[in-house]
Amino acid sequence: MKMRAAELGSLLLFVALVLGGGLIIGFATVPGAWYAALSKPPFSPPNWIFAPVWSMLYIIIAIAGWRVWREGRNNLPMKLWWGQLALNFVWSPIFFSGHRIDIALGVIVLLLMTIVGFIMITWRWDKIASLLFAPYAVWVAFASVLNGAIWLLN
Repeated sequence: MKMRAAELGSLLLFVALVLGGGLIIGFATVPGAWYAALSKPPFSPPNWIFAPVWSMLYIIIAIAGWRVWREGRNNLPMKLWWGQLALNFVWSPIFFSGHRIDIALGVIVLLLMTIVGFIMITWRWDKIASLLFAPYAVWVAFASVLNGAIWLLN
């Protein structure tokens, strides 16, 4: 199936928004001395793993959003997609800049619920968009446990 130029352009805009926004927030909220000094659980991954994982996730988040957007710009799946993006983008500033592990835990749990909601709702209309969110859900579930463990240890 051949993609029209307009479709490709809108897909690239989604990728630019999501990946670009994620990268900007990531650079603005780089874990510093505060994070390094926190007690972390033994299952905490090395810091270098987060950038490549999130970069790949942001690309699939963008593709899923673009697929849903093509079907309806104001439908429930699109509202859930925008909701997860907003929650995703506020987590890092709350955790790394605000040093509010507790509030960040609430945000990431809401994020996970929104991701699961997106998966469930889109399954009926666009299984590909739904499946694209599966690795995102797994990673955010792990990140939620990690956030919770850091909160308990500190």
